Amino acid sequence: MAVQVRKKNFAVQAKIEPFYTGGRVQLSADGRHLFCTCGSKVQVLEVQTGKVQTSVQQDDDDLSCFVVSPDDKHLVTAHRSLLLRQWDWTDTPPKCVRTWKAIHISPVSYLTFDTTSTLLATGGTDSTIKVWHVIQQYCTHNLKGCQGVVSVVAFHPDMTKAQVYGAASDYKIHVWDLNTSKCIALLDKHYSTVTSLQFTQDGNTLLSSGRDNIVSMWDVTKFQVLKTIPVFESVESLVLLPEHQSFPHLCAQKEDGLHFVTAGSKGVLKVWNAQKSRCVFSHKRPSVGTSENQSKPDQSYLLTQTLLNTQTDTIATVTYDHNILFYRLQDFSLTKQFVGYNDEVLDIKFLGEDDSHIAVATNSEQVRVFNLATMDCQILYGHTDIVLSLSVFKKGQLFASSSKDNTVRLWRFDATSGKVHCVAMGTGHTHAVSAVTCARLKPVFVASVSVDTTLKLWAVPSQAELLAVEDTPIQLQATATERAHEKDINSIAMSPNDKLLATGSQDRTIKLWRAPDLHVLGTLRGHKRGIWCVDFSPMDQVVASSSADGTMKIWSLTDFTCLKTFEGHDCSVMKVIFLSRGAQLLSSGSDGLIKLWTIKNNECDQTFDQHEDKIWALVANSAETHVVSGAADSNIIMWKDVTEEEEQEEKTKTEDLILKEQELSNLIHEGRFLKAIGLAITLEQPYRVLTIVTDILKKPEGKSQLEKTLKKLREDQIDAVLKFVVQWNTNSRNCHQAQAVLSIILKNFPPDQLAQFPSIKTAIEGLVPYTERHFQRLNRLLQQAMFVEYTWQQMRTATEQGSTEPEASVSLDNTEDANMEDSSNGDVSLTSDPTGQEPDTSSEQIRTDKTIIRTEPKKQVEEVTISDSSSEKSFSDSSDAPVMIVDVQLKPATENVTTQSGSPKDIGQSVGKKNSSQEDSSDEDWDAVLAAMRKSDANKTKGPAKGKTPAKQGQKNKMCPVKTSEYSNNKRRKSSSR
Repeated sequence: MAVQVRKKNFAVQAKIEPFYTGGRVQLSADGRHLFCTCGSKVQVLEVQTGKVQTSVQQDDDDLSCFVVSPDDKHLVTAHRSLLLRQWDWTDTPPKCVRTWKAIHISPVSYLTFDTTSTLLATGGTDSTIKVWHVIQQYCTHNLKGCQGVVSVVAFHPDMTKAQVYGAASDYKIHVWDLNTSKCIALLDKHYSTVTSLQFTQDGNTLLSSGRDNIVSMWDVTKFQVLKTIPVFESVESLVLLPEHQSFPHLCAQKEDGLHFVTAGSKGVLKVWNAQKSRCVFSHKRPSVGTSENQSKPDQSYLLTQTLLNTQTDTIATVTYDHNILFYRLQDFSLTKQFVGYNDEVLDIKFLGEDDSHIAVATNSEQVRVFNLATMDCQILYGHTDIVLSLSVFKKGQLFASSSKDNTVRLWRFDATSGKVHCVAMGTGHTHAVSAVTCARLKPVFVASVSVDTTLKLWAVPSQAELLAVEDTPIQLQATATERAHEKDINSIAMSPNDKLLATGSQDRTIKLWRAPDLHVLGTLRGHKRGIWCVDFSPMDQVVASSSADGTMKIWSLTDFTCLKTFEGHDCSVMKVIFLSRGAQLLSSGSDGLIKLWTIKNNECDQTFDQHEDKIWALVANSAETHVVSGAADSNIIMWKDVTEEEEQEEKTKTEDLILKEQELSNLIHEGRFLKAIGLAITLEQPYRVLTIVTDILKKPEGKSQLEKTLKKLREDQIDAVLKFVVQWNTNSRNCHQAQAVLSIILKNFPPDQLAQFPSIKTAIEGLVPYTERHFQRLNRLLQQAMFVEYTWQQMRTATEQGSTEPEASVSLDNTEDANMEDSSNGDVSLTSDPTGQEPDTSSEQIRTDKTIIRTEPKKQVEEVTISDSSSEKSFSDSSDAPVMIVDVQLKPATENVTTQSGSPKDIGQSVGKKNSSQEDSSDEDWDAVLAAMRKSDANKTKGPAKGKTPAKQGQKNKMCPVKTSEYSNNKRRKSSSR
């Protein structure tokens, strides 16, 4: 397929929205603004441009009626909630000045001001009229007497008379005197609803019109009828022409007396001479004829209201289908047309060589042509039923329309004047013509499909014949007719070379036809539900289709196979068109979504959501720079391709970002932290600000410098820094910098000033939980640090207390060497630690060359000589004895010391004995030694006595431990490793 730069995005450029949905319409005193009721709001339209200037709306309260004061200062609205609201509509947005209860027991149906804009009359559906003083804000009168819904209320123009006129469903005009609050007259001449009351300038004559086809003239000084004028139509509105002014084009001369204009069921403006009681001028309506409209019973009231503005010499009419037309008062020439409500938009096409206009088919029998520059609308009359489809020839000067009236019409667009005329009409279908298409290359034929399942080809007259048409359209001739499908045909499309036609039907098939003779070439099957739209690619030999099954398919024209299927819509796909020279698709669904697709990768690039209902119409201009969509929500949206603009904008942003990044790096390098922070805030880079704060805090006087820097920032910059602090504080690595900045801000800015920051609330909500978490973590860390400190201090204290005792022992190395020598020679060596730990030599010194010398502070230990042979002889039977520790109380040098000894191989323990001179001592001495050993074991089991301090480590002189062979082996290993 053709390669083209893909479109990535579309933006809304303009909207044509409904601004009038029925009800009362009022012009401002200067004629510059038009007030219209649109649902539950009042739209203020600028007459010059046709754009909605402002909207007056009260949420959740439906609007019943409104009125604007003659001085344009007050706008009063009446609501279904029985409330009255006074608005200052000139404000942006409009401001509700006052709200009060209407006192009526049912909704208000009519509102009107007096000429001084001080009194307001409200007519309700409860048959009462109440008068309010707007300035002093109170109800002045409650007028009763009417029966039924009040249809019209008017103040007498002369306020000195203080009279109010009102009419209701009883067809009578009641006159009340405000001085007495009594009904002083009853004008009974109408036989149907009174629709309008108009006073002459002198205030002596009243004209009333009704739906009984008459206009009555009253003398209000005597309350008598002067004349009854038959107007032969149901009159909805009546206005008086200026009395002292002539209107030659309207055949109304001031010498002839009073003239008035009526608008009613016939849909035309008529000028009447009140003195002669006859119509002097009838405005020609721009339609095909009155007889066609009169045959439609549901169009009883074509013109519902007439507005006259003398300052701009303008008369405006409101039609039944919510169109507002402006005419020049001098000759009733049309100057402007506004479409208040389009209803469902069914089809849209571009007109003109430069695509300056769009033709719109809505849920009505008129075709509407909008000027995209001024939004001025031209309404085309011709069809007698709803227009369903539109199609335009290549140059945009000629287009076709099809309707439910079973006809096809051709329209010629005059680019110079912007006027459109019907030049040809074709009849022949037996049911509604659902779709129509025009030839792409030359305006030679038109093809149409109908609900009657037929396909017709129409020959287009020559250009000269079309230009010669003035009033009566030329009759089109059908050159070929074929029964195309089994069910209704929804769509038809013409190939770019005018050789092929494609039709899509409710029978789930697409058929290809040869254009000249309507010969069927092939049938495309694959969709599971009916086909809504078909379209040919402008470059490739493929055709696209959209279906009610929510899919779109691309079909080959060579072998009639499905090439691609696009799935993405959740409902019916109503319309599909090609973009980017066939490289992309644009589709619309019944869910109000528009999707942009790339055909190459079957991906949806973008989704646009602006409509609220099904999108029937979707069209792109010839340059594919604009797309227009229309939906059932009555909105017409103009989309602009902004792909190039966004790419250029992105490129510019990237370049600016690179320059600012370089500038920021330079500022940080130069140490200009204030400007660096400001630039980083502008770039919205929290990490760069964090880096700058970290660099400042690393300096010797970092905190004070950071405080000085933050003080110089503006309030909006401080607010941005607060947002950054919230992000930093979420990470424990950056919490110290965040807390430092937060501390500076809280110390240097008062609470009142901080409360004015836009993001202070969210900042507090984000700071509090993480700050508490950091505080708990630091508390735990502090407790652990204190425990380590306490442990270290205890260890240090114990070491210092042990080092204060006198040194009286042999070094550890000498002791281990001596033990090894004794073990090797079969001697017994005594040690103070049987657990295998190194002895503490700070309190005693041991020397082992077959002699053990113990030295204690202020004590002496007698030398004991141990014989190897005696040791083996004495303890030969104790080799399997258990390991024990014997504590023996050592005495001064005059006492003997008893030890345990034995061979390291088979004994494992050694006990001190007497020296060699006492080997022949008696058994009583051994009994004493054994008793002492048992006593020592018992003491160690029970623990230290109460009030006594246990022996400290290092006081080896107070116990005589037992040594095992395993202990000696451990000592030997340590010695060898050294």
